Amino acid sequence: MDEAACPCGSGTGYFACCGPYLEGGQIPKTAEALMRSRYTAYVREEIAYLKDTLWPKFQAKFDFAGTARWASENHWTGLRVLKTEQGGEEDRDGIVVFEAKYLAGGTLHTHLEKSRFKKKSGRWYYVEAI
Repeated sequence: MDEAACPCGSGTGYFACCGPYLEGGQIPKTAEALMRSRYTAYVREEIAYLKDTLWPKFQAKFDFAGTARWASENHWTGLRVLKTEQGGEEDRDGIVVFEAKYLAGGTLHTHLEKSRFKKKSGRWYYVEAI
């Protein structure tokens, strides 16, 4: 069993955090939990999860190969959630502002994003960067 810390930076183990989402046993209850699990999916190169958690109308045009290449070419070094707006268990919309750090070509990069999430049929989805 993988007892390593979850890549999302929560401070808990993978199987106590994002593991149940990526392995299909549970769905994230908040927009932040979904965002953290999507970061973990990039780290672990779980590209199908990234597609499945994308807003349904965008899934048909998801670039699986390009996303897989981008995830594998980078060394993910950390995630920090900077702010959340709504996105709780009772909400239908949410915003998560985060920064993800990664090494690419020997250079450390910081990806800062304000992400929009929506809930449909009781499940959170990533919609877009705004």
